[in-house]
Amino acid sequence: MGGYALNRANKFLEAFNGEAALIHRPENVRWLTGYTGEGCVYISRTRQAIITDFRYIEAAGREAPECAIERTTSERKEPAVVGELLSADHVTALSIETDYLTWDQVKALEAALPVVRLDPLKELPQTLRMIKDDHEIDCIQRACEISSKAFANILERLKPGMTERQVQIMLDYEMLSLGSGGNAFDTIAAAGVNGSLPHAVPSDYVIQIGDLLTLDFGATVEGYCADMTRTVGFGHIGSELRAVYDCVLKAQTMALAAVCPGAVCADIDRIARDHIEARYPGAFGHSLGHGVGLFIHEQPRLARTDTTVLQPGHVVTVEPGVYIPGLGGCRIEDTTIVTERGMIDPVTAPKELIEL
Repeated sequence: MGGYALNRANKFLEAFNGEAALIHRPENVRWLTGYTGEGCVYISRTRQAIITDFRYIEAAGREAPECAIERTTSERKEPAVVGELLSADHVTALSIETDYLTWDQVKALEAALPVVRLDPLKELPQTLRMIKDDHEIDCIQRACEISSKAFANILERLKPGMTERQVQIMLDYEMLSLGSGGNAFDTIAAAGVNGSLPHAVPSDYVIQIGDLLTLDFGATVEGYCADMTRTVGFGHIGSELRAVYDCVLKAQTMALAAVCPGAVCADIDRIARDHIEARYPGAFGHSLGHGVGLFIHEQPRLARTDTTVLQPGHVVTVEPGVYIPGLGGCRIEDTTIVTERGMIDPVTAPKELIEL
């Protein structure tokens, strides 16, 4: 990650208007430095330093060779180290992640830095991370390939009588066996009436003939996430649930066709939402999609309030759903990559209703 991280640190400094910044959010630290352990990174015009404790000193040196390493101890805590660096750089204002730090952490910094002004960083790293470079896109594509293959591999093993938890464990193990670095998020397996819960937690519910099963999952490669959802049926699916599935599939197909450079996020959301709302009013309560990268939910969002114009390098999910309490639900999701020519969809799993 060395060369990539150095380029990103330079990109950050070009966009940064302050004197120095202290970054704690793990995905921002990783993006800037390549470092994956605990601690934070201090970055100014003259230095870049990882601040961490004994447990991570060697790892930090390996993962972020361009950075200085500052070790904290029980006598030399993080705020004191930051104070030393600010003094050495003659910095009078420090930008911090007020969207991430706790109140206690901010107060500790204030107490240790009485002559330094603390300013909000205003999510600058997240803004810069929205446009993915070629290496990031390659990692996301590989994560989507693992996810799609894992889904294909478990299909023949899914049977009525299994529990949601058993399916979750099977799918997670399959992704790890295929090379995933870990789950992008906690896998969702929601069957039967539990399908009406968009973020259902897998339970001991036993899957029945006639149920739909929604699986929302993703592998990771070098920390970069995939995010996909497929809904499958067990036995013959009744007309009501089949109509729900067909509606969601049509909404996703229409929205995917609209993903391209120059498209406005809110407009893409509206395409899918209008189609579903006309048939199932109030049953699609979440946004159509979100950015994906080192964190599973990034900017931009395919949402009614997001006026971001898509650009090459944006990576966004397209995931319409219908959720009906007492009946069940359905969601279909792909992770898409915006390119100069349009859009790439690296999720290869079939979308037509599968009845096992």
